[in-house]
Amino acid sequence: MLSGKRILFATGGTGGHINPALAVAGYIRRNAPDAQILFVGTAEKMEAKLVPAAGFDFKTIDISGFQRSLSWTNIKRNIGTLSKLLRASSQAKKILRDFKPDVVVGFGGYVSGPVLRMAAKMGIPTAIHEQNAYPGVTNKTLAKRVDRVMLTVQAAEKYLKPKNPCVLTGLPVRGEIVEADRDFARAELGLDARPMVLSMGGSLGARAINEAVVELIANKAAAGDCWFHHAYGQYGKWVPDKLREKGVDPDALDNVTVREYISDMDRCLAAADLVICRAGASSLSEFEAVGRASILIPSPNVAENHQFHNAMALVNNGAAVIIEEKDLTGDRLTAEVDALLADPERLRTLGENAKKMAIPDTVERIASILSDLAGSNI
Repeated sequence: MLSGKRILFATGGTGGHINPALAVAGYIRRNAPDAQILFVGTAEKMEAKLVPAAGFDFKTIDISGFQRSLSWTNIKRNIGTLSKLLRASSQAKKILRDFKPDVVVGFGGYVSGPVLRMAAKMGIPTAIHEQNAYPGVTNKTLAKRVDRVMLTVQAAEKYLKPKNPCVLTGLPVRGEIVEADRDFARAELGLDARPMVLSMGGSLGARAINEAVVELIANKAAAGDCWFHHAYGQYGKWVPDKLREKGVDPDALDNVTVREYISDMDRCLAAADLVICRAGASSLSEFEAVGRASILIPSPNVAENHQFHNAMALVNNGAAVIIEEKDLTGDRLTAEVDALLADPERLRTLGENAKKMAIPDTVERIASILSDLAGSNI
């Protein structure tokens, strides 16, 4: 497939960009051990730690994003960003000349722009992967230049003007998520037949979600008709004390678990009956892979409001419920949870419809596309 080929991955910024790229690179390494793989990112973001930790070669270019709100400070920052962008193009050109890749693929982040633009200009086969239902500015621009545009959801295609037709690949999901056994996971967590509600707001913690979930648990915990597992994030360490103020001691109730971070997502997601969280592309792909019902609360603080579009892709397929943050209250969330837990058939249908949206061979599809490009003379 990609045996003996040289593949360059350009990605960075967030785990939502980096982890799917690492999943594909890992698959290539296992199936074509003699392939040479290089990642290009920035020195300041997550990729600088995640990529070397995964055992891949890593080079950096200096680039940052433009500030969209106008202020004197942001104008000065944007002037600096423009200067970095000009230097980034020459940095990307040097890396491409030195590595001589057979194919270059971008998985998002500011770094993808200059690397993919330069690769296309140099006549190197190129591809990008768009994780969201509403593409970002960088990928909208790159779609017109690269040889293949790969999509997580088909809904993104209508926002793009690609040089060649888009290809639906889905988004890679970690193997441990897909392979986790529900009965075993529930036994490990000490759960009985009562439904489990899993909730989270990301690693930092979304205050709006934390506040609503505190109200939800306060409203329902005493009834004991379900289990709660909630991750409050780095900035939500006030949650346990707030619950105690409302008469709910998580240390005293066996059906309530709150912690800062869920490090065993494979087990918790396998055990859950209903998930409450943001609508990041990676999370939604995990819910689809395991067929899990969800209440989605898109972050309003992301570029192009892309989480709303991600959520609506599931809602329009009867696979999730959406509550926009402007409408989120503890009572509203409690009403939605009560309605779903009282209707096991609807809960099951939401999960089944999510499962229908999953693409189980995502990594293989992406690797195949890269293989075709690497062997071509585009």
